[in-house]
Amino acid sequence: MRMLHELIDGNDPAWPLLQEEFATTSVPLQVFAGDPEQGRSCLLQLQVSVESYLGALALHSGGLILDCGWLRVFGGSSMTGVDALPSLAQINRFPAVFDPGWRPIDGLIVGQDILGGVFALNGHDPGAAERPGAPGEVLYFAPESLEWEALEMGYGTWVNWLLSGRLEGFYDGLRWPGWQAEASVLTLAQGIAVHPFLWSKEAHTDLPSTSRRAVPMSELLRLNIDFCRKLGLKSPGFLGNA
Repeated sequence: MRMLHELIDGNDPAWPLLQEEFATTSVPLQVFAGDPEQGRSCLLQLQVSVESYLGALALHSGGLILDCGWLRVFGGSSMTGVDALPSLAQINRFPAVFDPGWRPIDGLIVGQDILGGVFALNGHDPGAAERPGAPGEVLYFAPESLEWEALEMGYGTWVNWLLSGRLEGFYDGLRWPGWQAEASVLTLAQGIAVHPFLWSKEAHTDLPSTSRRAVPMSELLRLNIDFCRKLGLKSPGFLGNA
């Protein structure tokens, strides 16, 4: 276990690099300010250094909103209010008091999109849910397939990729005309439920003709877990405390 000062006093902090990327990205971006006390608590529980992108966002940021509200990246703190973005601690159910023996078994949830897609750092524990990819690799739970996909990149590369403007290609086939307007009016506790469901043949064939409505993100996550069970697919494991 490393003490807090060991995690903070790095010689090469990543936050200035992140700030440069925030200033130069072409992706619509909102950066939430962090709360210092919450950030330090999150950093200590994560046991990562501020020399990493994950540590820098945990200490300094309350999270990111990208692409007109389509994607949410969780930071180390959450501001008060009905429409506050949850923190890493809230999404991952961190212990209330620092516990050196605690770690997320299935993996750390680091982001979610409005369709109920989930980004996670793959777990290191052998008791974790069966998922593809190497430990520490970023995975994506795809609502159109109800399966985890290995993105073959670590957290820092993933953040670079998000800010590089490649989300349009990644979500090819999952966006409909006018999605920006629908995404931008959601609260940060909501997602979009698509019917027929995204994994259905109808949605794959003609997404623009589907009906869509705003629902709590927690409802989307529960639906995806239930669909996996009913369709005889592998359990996705923990998808976040939304």
